[in-house]
Amino acid sequence: MAYFVILRGPLGVGKTTVSRVLAKAIDATCVSIDRILDEHGLWKEGRLSEFLGANEIAVPLARRSLANGTPVVFDGNFYWKTQIEDLIDRLEARPFVFTLKAPLAVCIRRDNRRDPPHGREAARAVYAKTTKFEWGIGIDATRPVDAVVREIRAHLP
Repeated sequence: MAYFVILRGPLGVGKTTVSRVLAKAIDATCVSIDRILDEHGLWKEGRLSEFLGANEIAVPLARRSLANGTPVVFDGNFYWKTQIEDLIDRLEARPFVFTLKAPLAVCIRRDNRRDPPHGREAARAVYAKTTKFEWGIGIDATRPVDAVVREIRAHLP
């Protein structure tokens, strides 16, 4: 059965790390919305249209994998419900949505370990946007990556 996973949450919560480990564990294709935004110059002000533009690029990539029976893991902040709905509407596969959760202080601390970090203000702004609404299954991302991936996998076929 073809399916895809959306991992969403704030900056520094561990989305990229978790998505890579999960994709390897389930033999999935990993699609980074943030990478698409950056590589295609779509990120300007964080508007919905920018994220829907990223979906325009991500959907054909996902369709190719899903057509072969390969699951897809999307990783991104997903500020907008509409962006999630757009992916779900455009892909003919079963969706699984998870929101990775951690306190703001944890996200800031993790971001500070990046080279270069995005910074405290960016972490606060993204945190406010991504925690504005709940979607999918909430996952405590303060635990070790393997524990987070195990919990996610328990919900997958």
